Amino acid sequence: MPNVTQDWPTADTAAQIAANVAAVRDRIAAAAHRVGRDPAEVRLLPVSKTVPEERLRAAAAAGLHELGENKVQEADRKQAALRDLGIRWSLIGHLQRNKAREVAAFAAEFQALDSLRIAETLDRRLAAADRTLPVFVQVNTSAEPQKYGIAPEELTDFLTALRAYDRLEVRGLMTLAVFSADADRVRPCFSLLRTLRDRVWETDPDLLGPGELSMGMSGDFETAVEEGATVVRVGQAVFGARQTPDSHYWPGASHD
Repeated sequence: MPNVTQDWPTADTAAQIAANVAAVRDRIAAAAHRVGRDPAEVRLLPVSKTVPEERLRAAAAAGLHELGENKVQEADRKQAALRDLGIRWSLIGHLQRNKAREVAAFAAEFQALDSLRIAETLDRRLAAADRTLPVFVQVNTSAEPQKYGIAPEELTDFLTALRAYDRLEVRGLMTLAVFSADADRVRPCFSLLRTLRDRVWETDPDLLGPGELSMGMSGDFETAVEEGATVVRVGQAVFGARQTPDSHYWPGASHD
């Protein structure tokens, strides 16, 4: 089913946010049913980047207690200010080594692991904090040179090397599709991630744990669900359109 990029009105109140979440969940369910999946298999991760703290308090009042952020500094500021809400913070953007300490301190999940140097630094910081951290390995399924992520042909070796870092709990794979309203262009990115997961499972299932697939955002999450997504990262369809372009968060990206 084609996905059409649209303008999303800003959701300021708990009622508006709850209504948007319900609409997204309905679309997830419809996409799952089209391919014979159980919608309960798909976790909605609302992405709160650029959303101010007062609106996130409204989101918590609407029942959202898990949020995704791209920038460590922004996430760290928000988690400190909203600590009373008990929000589970997922980091979904590229991580620099000098920010690993913060991630090890507060993140509940990291979805953009694409470097053994980052893995080593995170592992060391997590050991110091006496924590473990669920992680997803980011794969560049679109072969766009400006995007982060492991090349598909390097995935098995990368996952094998991650065994050295016992503070990292590999949960699955993550990807960003090409930005397009044409599902025929987007879909191959998602189907490739599923294929890679299945190949790893056939070779060594222990490398990927439960083998979750984090893929799909506001403009393409229905296609991702049809292709096997177990996590969809949805921001603008929940909170409204952002003023800051996605190129501020992901090189070469222009959607959630």
